[in-house]
Amino acid sequence: MNAAAVLDCGDRTAAEVLATLHAVEARFGRERVTRWGGRTLDLDLLAMGTQVLPDAATQAAWRDLPPEDQARQAPDRLILPHPRMQDRGFVLVPLADVAPDWLHPLLGQRVRQMLARLPASDLADITVI
Repeated sequence: MNAAAVLDCGDRTAAEVLATLHAVEARFGRERVTRWGGRTLDLDLLAMGTQVLPDAATQAAWRDLPPEDQARQAPDRLILPHPRMQDRGFVLVPLADVAPDWLHPLLGQRVRQMLARLPASDLADITVI
C-alpha cells in the first residue's frame, strides 16, 4: 500500500524530518538490513518545497544512475527531491492526489505532468482505492 501526505514541518531541516520518519519506522519494527529489502513500514521524504539537496549535480547523478546500480548503491546523505520519484508510478499516483501541482525544482515538471509521462505499463499494476 502506498500513500502520500503533505506535511507542515515548521522550521525543521530535511535531516530532522527524515530522522523523525526513521524513528516512526523503527517504532513499527523496521530494520534496515538490505537495500530495498522487505520492510514493515517505509516512510520516504520525497521533497521539501523547492530544496535541492545536497546540490543539483549530486541529485542528477543519483537520478541518472543506471537501474542495475540503483539496487547496489545507496547514497551516504539525503538526496532531495527523491532522485527516482519521477520514474515511479507507485509514488506519483498517490502524490498526485495531494500535490498535483508541486513543481520539481530541477525537472521543471509538475507531479501531474510527470505522472502523465509514465508509460501505461508502469501504471498497470497500480490499483487506486
